[in-house]
Amino acid sequence: MTASDRARELVAIAARAADDKKAEDLVALDVSGPLPLTDAFLLATGDNERNVLAIAGGIEDALLEAGAKPLRREGRSEGRWVLLDFGDLVVHVFHQEDRQYYSLERLWKDAPVIPIDLTPAQPSVEPSEV
Repeated sequence: MTASDRARELVAIAARAADDKKAEDLVALDVSGPLPLTDAFLLATGDNERNVLAIAGGIEDALLEAGAKPLRREGRSEGRWVLLDFGDLVVHVFHQEDRQYYSLERLWKDAPVIPIDLTPAQPSVEPSEV
């Protein structure tokens, strides 16, 4: 199994939003094979608690604008590890120390990496009426 097109689209939107908020070490993993509940993880790192919360907020806003609905949010009160569950995509925004400690990349080392393209999405152009 591989991540759905919708999951890959959400990864791209979330990654661009994270990058806009100065997230570091963006990694997307296709976890559709071993996990029946989601298709992809996006991992991002913030420099401090405020940055972690800003990254998570930016991602959530961008995904809401794209029509995705959050199923669950955790970790906002501490700002050390925020989890945003959008069904097809689960986003993990870590403080640097927590990312190293939990090392999800090591736990999911067999999951294929989803390439991340940070170029802005091109808006669809409507043909002009003549």
